Amino acid sequence: MHWPFWKVFKAVLMSLGALALLAALLFALANLYVLSRTQGKIESNLSQCGSERVGIVFGTSHWTRSGARNPHFEGRMGAAAHLIRLGRVDHLLISGDNSTRYYNEPVTMWRDLRDREVRDADMTLDYAGFSTFDTLVRAREVFGVERALLITQGWHLPRALFIGEALGMEVRGCAAPERDVAGLWRLKLREWVARVATLGDLYLWEREPHFLGPLEPLQIMPRERDRLLLPPRVFSVSDPASGDDTARESALDSPSSNPR
Repeated sequence: MHWPFWKVFKAVLMSLGALALLAALLFALANLYVLSRTQGKIESNLSQCGSERVGIVFGTSHWTRSGARNPHFEGRMGAAAHLIRLGRVDHLLISGDNSTRYYNEPVTMWRDLRDREVRDADMTLDYAGFSTFDTLVRAREVFGVERALLITQGWHLPRALFIGEALGMEVRGCAAPERDVAGLWRLKLREWVARVATLGDLYLWEREPHFLGPLEPLQIMPRERDRLLLPPRVFSVSDPASGDDTARESALDSPSSNPR
Protein backbone atom coordinates (compact mmCIF):
# COMPACT_ATOMS: atom_id res chain seq x y z
CA MET A 1 0.00 0.00 0.00
CA HIS A 2 1.47 3.32 -1.11
CA TRP A 3 1.79 6.20 1.31
CA PRO A 4 -0.11 9.36 0.49
CA PHE A 5 2.06 12.01 -1.11
CA TRP A 6 1.76 14.39 1.85
CA LYS A 7 3.09 11.73 4.24
CA VAL A 8 6.12 11.10 2.04
CA PHE A 9 6.68 14.84 1.73
CA LYS A 10 6.43 15.27 5.50
CA ALA A 11 8.91 12.45 6.14
CA VAL A 12 11.39 13.98 3.70
CA LEU A 13 11.05 17.39 5.34
CA MET A 14 11.60 15.91 8.78
CA SER A 15 14.69 14.04 7.60
CA LEU A 16 16.12 17.15 5.98
CA GLY A 17 15.35 19.15 9.11
CA ALA A 18 17.14 16.61 11.30
CA LEU A 19 20.17 16.66 9.00
CA ALA A 20 20.22 20.46 9.00
CA LEU A 21 20.02 20.51 12.79
CA LEU A 22 22.86 17.99 13.04
CA ALA A 23 24.99 19.99 10.61
CA ALA A 24 24.36 23.19 12.58
CA LEU A 25 25.29 21.43 15.81
CA LEU A 26 28.53 20.06 14.34
CA PHE A 27 29.31 23.49 12.88
CA ALA A 28 28.90 25.15 16.28
CA LEU A 29 30.85 22.44 18.11
CA ALA A 30 33.76 22.68 15.65
CA ASN A 31 33.99 26.42 16.19
CA LEU A 32 33.75 26.09 19.95
CA TYR A 33 36.51 23.48 19.85
CA VAL A 34 38.89 25.80 17.96
CA LEU A 35 38.04 28.75 20.21
CA SER A 36 38.47 26.73 23.41
CA ARG A 37 41.86 25.39 22.29
CA THR A 38 43.18 28.91 21.70
CA GLN A 39 41.50 30.68 24.60
CA GLY A 40 43.94 32.68 26.69
CA LYS A 41 46.60 32.77 23.97
CA ILE A 42 45.50 36.07 22.42
CA GLU A 43 46.51 39.48 23.72
CA SER A 44 44.35 42.37 22.50
CA ASN A 45 46.60 45.13 23.88
CA LEU A 46 49.71 45.62 21.75
CA SER A 47 51.76 46.98 24.63
CA GLN A 48 51.09 43.79 26.62
CA CYS A 49 51.93 41.27 23.89
CA GLY A 50 54.70 38.89 24.90
CA SER A 51 58.15 38.95 23.34
CA GLU A 52 59.18 36.55 20.57
CA ARG A 53 62.10 36.66 18.17
CA VAL A 54 59.79 36.23 15.16
CA GLY A 55 56.48 37.85 14.35
CA ILE A 56 54.42 36.45 11.47
CA VAL A 57 52.34 39.07 9.64
CA PHE A 58 49.48 37.67 7.54
CA GLY A 59 48.82 39.28 4.20
CA THR A 60 45.69 41.02 3.01
CA SER A 61 44.85 43.42 0.23
CA HIS A 62 45.99 47.03 0.54
CA TRP A 63 42.70 48.28 -0.89
CA THR A 64 39.03 47.40 -0.55
CA ARG A 65 36.80 46.76 -3.55
CA SER A 66 35.46 50.30 -3.21
CA GLY A 67 38.97 51.69 -3.69
CA ALA A 68 39.44 52.77 -0.06
CA ARG A 69 42.44 51.79 2.05
CA ASN A 70 41.81 48.45 3.74
CA PRO A 71 41.51 49.03 7.52
CA HIS A 72 42.58 45.43 8.19
CA PHE A 73 45.81 46.00 6.24
CA GLU A 74 46.35 49.25 8.12
CA GLY A 75 45.80 47.52 11.48
CA ARG A 76 48.25 44.69 10.74
CA MET A 77 50.99 46.97 9.45
CA GLY A 78 50.59 49.41 12.35
CA ALA A 79 50.71 46.56 14.88
CA ALA A 80 53.79 44.97 13.29
CA ALA A 81 55.71 48.25 13.22
CA HIS A 82 54.69 49.04 16.80
CA LEU A 83 55.88 45.65 18.05
CA ILE A 84 59.24 46.16 16.35
CA ARG A 85 59.60 49.59 17.96
CA LEU A 86 58.70 48.16 21.37
CA GLY A 87 61.28 45.41 20.92
CA ARG A 88 58.61 42.72 21.35
CA VAL A 89 59.71 41.04 18.11
CA ASP A 90 63.13 41.08 16.45
CA HIS A 91 62.14 39.97 12.97
CA LEU A 92 58.99 40.00 10.83
CA LEU A 93 58.08 37.21 8.43
CA ILE A 94 55.77 38.98 5.97
CA SER A 95 53.66 36.40 4.18
CA GLY A 96 51.07 37.02 1.50
CA ASP A 97 49.65 36.24 -1.90
CA ASN A 98 51.68 36.81 -5.06
CA SER A 99 49.60 34.59 -7.33
CA THR A 100 50.02 36.91 -10.32
CA ARG A 101 52.63 39.48 -11.36
CA TYR A 102 50.01 42.21 -10.88
CA TYR A 103 49.09 41.30 -7.30
CA ASN A 104 51.86 41.27 -4.72
CA GLU A 105 50.84 41.50 -1.08
CA PRO A 106 54.32 40.93 0.47
CA VAL A 107 56.01 43.75 -1.42
CA THR A 108 53.11 46.12 -0.64
CA MET A 109 53.41 45.19 3.04
CA TRP A 110 57.19 45.63 2.93
CA ARG A 111 56.92 49.11 1.42
CA ASP A 112 54.36 50.15 4.01
CA LEU A 113 56.51 48.90 6.88
CA ARG A 114 59.58 50.65 5.49
CA ASP A 115 57.57 53.87 5.51
CA ARG A 116 56.96 53.15 9.20
CA GLU A 117 60.75 52.97 9.72
CA VAL A 118 61.07 49.20 10.00
CA ARG A 119 64.56 48.17 8.84
CA ASP A 120 64.91 46.03 5.73
CA ALA A 121 67.14 43.71 7.76
CA ASP A 122 64.23 43.04 10.11
CA MET A 123 61.90 41.73 7.40
CA THR A 124 61.73 38.56 5.31
CA LEU A 125 59.22 38.32 2.46
CA ASP A 126 57.32 35.11 1.75
CA TYR A 127 55.58 35.28 -1.62
CA ALA A 128 53.73 31.97 -1.33
CA GLY A 129 51.48 32.71 1.65
CA PHE A 130 48.32 32.07 -0.33
CA SER A 131 46.33 31.20 2.79
CA THR A 132 46.68 31.08 6.56
CA PHE A 133 47.49 27.39 6.26
CA ASP A 134 50.18 27.94 3.61
CA THR A 135 51.75 30.80 5.59
CA LEU A 136 52.16 28.71 8.72
CA VAL A 137 53.34 25.53 6.99
CA ARG A 138 55.96 27.52 5.09
CA ALA A 139 56.99 29.39 8.24
CA ARG A 140 57.85 26.06 9.85
CA GLU A 141 59.07 23.99 6.88
CA VAL A 142 60.83 26.65 4.79
CA PHE A 143 61.89 29.34 7.24
CA GLY A 144 62.50 27.11 10.25
CA VAL A 145 60.20 29.01 12.61
CA GLU A 146 59.28 27.01 15.71
CA ARG A 147 58.09 29.86 17.95
CA ALA A 148 56.31 32.99 16.80
CA LEU A 149 53.97 35.82 17.63
CA LEU A 150 51.08 35.85 15.14
CA ILE A 151 49.98 39.34 14.08
CA THR A 152 46.51 39.76 12.60
CA GLN A 153 42.98 40.73 13.66
CA GLY A 154 41.43 39.08 16.69
CA TRP A 155 38.72 37.26 14.70
CA HIS A 156 41.44 35.63 12.57
CA LEU A 157 43.79 34.63 15.37
CA PRO A 158 41.97 31.55 16.76
CA ARG A 159 42.22 29.72 13.43
CA ALA A 160 45.83 30.83 12.87
CA LEU A 161 46.84 29.74 16.37
CA PHE A 162 45.05 26.41 16.01
CA ILE A 163 46.84 25.65 12.74
CA GLY A 164 50.21 26.67 14.17
CA GLU A 165 49.82 24.44 17.20
CA ALA A 166 48.61 21.53 15.06
CA LEU A 167 51.84 21.89 13.07
CA GLY A 168 53.90 21.65 16.26
CA MET A 169 54.74 25.35 16.61
CA GLU A 170 54.69 27.34 19.83
CA VAL A 171 52.55 30.33 18.94
CA ARG A 172 50.80 33.22 20.64
CA GLY A 173 48.53 35.83 19.15
CA CYS A 174 48.77 39.61 19.18
CA ALA A 175 45.56 41.19 17.93
CA ALA A 176 45.93 44.06 15.47
CA PRO A 177 43.58 47.02 15.95
CA GLU A 178 40.36 46.90 13.99
CA ARG A 179 37.53 49.25 13.20
CA ASP A 180 33.83 48.50 12.96
CA VAL A 181 33.52 48.82 9.19
CA ALA A 182 30.88 47.81 6.67
CA GLY A 183 31.03 44.12 5.81
CA LEU A 184 32.92 43.08 8.94
CA TRP A 185 30.11 40.69 9.85
CA ARG A 186 30.67 38.84 6.55
CA LEU A 187 34.37 38.41 7.35
CA LYS A 188 33.56 37.03 10.78
CA LEU A 189 30.94 34.66 9.35
CA ARG A 190 33.44 33.50 6.74
CA GLU A 191 35.91 32.88 9.55
CA TRP A 192 33.43 30.59 11.32
CA VAL A 193 33.17 28.54 8.11
CA ALA A 194 36.95 28.57 7.67
CA ARG A 195 37.48 27.16 11.16
CA VAL A 196 35.36 24.14 10.28
CA ALA A 197 37.23 23.69 6.99
CA THR A 198 40.53 23.89 8.90
CA LEU A 199 39.62 20.81 10.93
CA GLY A 200 39.09 18.96 7.67
CA ASP A 201 42.37 20.27 6.26
CA LEU A 202 44.31 19.04 9.27
CA TYR A 203 42.59 15.80 10.22
CA LEU A 204 40.61 14.47 7.25
CA TRP A 205 42.02 15.22 3.80
CA GLU A 206 45.55 16.13 4.94
CA ARG A 207 45.88 19.32 2.95
CA GLU A 208 49.28 20.27 1.53
CA PRO A 209 50.55 23.81 0.85
CA HIS A 210 50.67 25.01 -2.75
CA PHE A 211 54.42 25.44 -2.71
CA LEU A 212 57.36 24.51 -0.49
CA GLY A 213 61.10 24.63 -0.93
CA PRO A 214 64.37 23.89 0.87
CA LEU A 215 64.94 25.04 4.42
CA GLU A 216 66.03 28.70 4.58
CA PRO A 217 66.30 29.72 8.26
CA LEU A 218 65.61 33.37 8.96
CA GLN A 219 68.67 35.63 9.32
CA ILE A 220 67.71 37.61 12.42
CA MET A 221 69.82 40.72 12.85
CA PRO A 222 70.71 42.22 16.24
CA ARG A 223 68.62 45.19 17.30
CA GLU A 224 69.79 48.79 16.81
CA ARG A 225 71.49 48.87 20.20
CA ASP A 226 73.82 46.14 18.89
CA ARG A 227 74.32 47.65 15.42
CA LEU A 228 78.12 47.40 15.64
CA LEU A 229 77.77 43.62 15.70
CA LEU A 230 75.57 43.36 12.60
CA PRO A 231 76.64 40.53 10.28
CA PRO A 232 76.49 41.09 6.50
CA ARG A 233 73.18 40.59 4.69
CA VAL A 234 72.75 37.33 2.88
CA PHE A 235 69.57 37.63 0.78
CA SER A 236 68.13 40.72 -0.90
CA VAL A 237 65.41 41.82 -3.31
CA SER A 238 65.20 45.10 -5.19
CA ASP A 239 62.27 47.41 -4.60
CA PRO A 240 60.36 47.45 -7.91
CA ALA A 241 59.66 51.12 -7.36
CA SER A 242 63.13 52.44 -6.51
CA GLY A 243 65.50 49.73 -7.71
CA ASP A 244 68.11 50.42 -5.02
CA ASP A 245 66.77 49.46 -1.60
CA THR A 246 66.93 45.90 -0.32
CA ALA A 247 64.99 43.49 1.86
CA ARG A 248 65.37 39.79 2.42
CA GLU A 249 63.25 37.21 0.57
CA SER A 250 63.05 33.50 0.01
CA ALA A 251 65.73 32.48 -2.47
CA LEU A 252 63.30 30.45 -4.61
CA ASP A 253 60.62 33.13 -4.90
CA SER A 254 60.47 36.36 -6.86
CA PRO A 255 58.00 39.25 -7.15
CA SER A 256 56.67 37.75 -10.37
CA SER A 257 56.57 34.11 -9.25
CA ASN A 258 53.37 32.17 -9.75
CA PRO A 259 53.75 28.84 -7.91
CA ARG A 260 50.14 27.82 -8.50
